[in-house]
Amino acid sequence: MVLKGISTVISPDLLHVLASMGHGDEIVLADLNFPTASICRDGPREIRADGIAIPELLTGILQLFPLDTYVRCPAALMNLVPDDKAKHLSTPNWDQYRTIIENAADTKIFFEMIERFSFYERAKTAFAVVATGEKSLYGNIILRKGIIP
Repeated sequence: MVLKGISTVISPDLLHVLASMGHGDEIVLADLNFPTASICRDGPREIRADGIAIPELLTGILQLFPLDTYVRCPAALMNLVPDDKAKHLSTPNWDQYRTIIENAADTKIFFEMIERFSFYERAKTAFAVVATGEKSLYGNIILRKGIIP
């Protein structure tokens, strides 16, 4: 899509979803391993962003999308399962997300950490789930929309 000021990673379908969301609605940016189709079967709208990494998509979205300032944690991550915690699995994407969000929001961000199956249940109540090309393990993130003052 070619519009001034809108990142080329934002598809027309994604732009429509972002514009349609209201205060408090949530959107999931899902990695390659996320069960997007089954989560969206009876719930949120499925948006495809195949081949696009979440950091690039997150940067584009946050140019248009205010995060909710009325909650302590306007973004949520899927926490590591116990076996991955025991292995000290690295999640460098989380630091990258924090940097992107803090730069966009110009404030410190706190992530809500959600257990894997609880994350799936929460995703079922989201406005939309964006299936991305993100290859990082535990790359999923939920964003809660705020207001434009």
